[in-house]
Amino acid sequence: LQEEVDPSLQALESRQEEILKRLYELKSAVDGLSKMIQTPDADFDVTNIIQTDEFSPLSTNGADLDLMLGKDYGALKDVVINANPSLPPLSLLVIHSLLCERYKILSAVHTHSSVKSVPENLLKCFGEQTKKQPRHEYQLGFTLIWKDVPKPQMKFSIQTMCPIEGEGNIARFLFSLFGQKYNAVTSTLIDSWVDTAIFQLKEGSSKERGAVLRSMNAALGKSSWLVGSELTVADVVAWCALQHTGTANSAPANVQKWMKSCENLAPFSSVMKLLK
Repeated sequence: LQEEVDPSLQALESRQEEILKRLYELKSAVDGLSKMIQTPDADFDVTNIIQTDEFSPLSTNGADLDLMLGKDYGALKDVVINANPSLPPLSLLVIHSLLCERYKILSAVHTHSSVKSVPENLLKCFGEQTKKQPRHEYQLGFTLIWKDVPKPQMKFSIQTMCPIEGEGNIARFLFSLFGQKYNAVTSTLIDSWVDTAIFQLKEGSSKERGAVLRSMNAALGKSSWLVGSELTVADVVAWCALQHTGTANSAPANVQKWMKSCENLAPFSSVMKLLK
């Protein structure tokens, strides 16, 4: 015969479960704070904090963040990025917007003490916060710190990794969170276009830019996107590089058509507003 459960024991178990739940939520909050404190930004002055919870429902084909980033029960995963406001990493803003369409993102913008002033549009690059949900209800923390750094830096796991440096490298990491799988050839082509966009289109000479635009025009004559039939990180980084160079209006026909295809997507059009 099954023994009857003592009501007082049931009450004790329920209370224990509630305490454990609260402990996990507290661990989540402390974990997020520790990541901010243990980065090189321990001295940052928070003069502006803008958070937003604007996001679409989680897609049914969303990737498993625990599988990609590691399981840490009860702790929100945080991505912390340092970037210079004099040369904002537009591709990271586009990808952030894309991520918000897939996941529940807790977004924040801070200003480091090394920066005297930041334009209002960059302070509000993640939009205005309308309401704030409990931290444990989000899937990913995305914190952008405007700081006087030579190139963008990103930390995800403060205990186990050195900062990832460079806009292209960070963009690749963030785009991988969509869980898209590519074969070796496609992955190599995507990486090649990302490097070309950063080092030749964005940072290269006018001669190098011309050569890249001709290559892009040829590639876009064969497909709608730079690599294959769908948007990849290569398109995001290349589009943003063109915005930085100021040569978008003089680009060849296929490149112009491709740029319009990008700008028809909400994440790109929101970044366009920042450029005005």
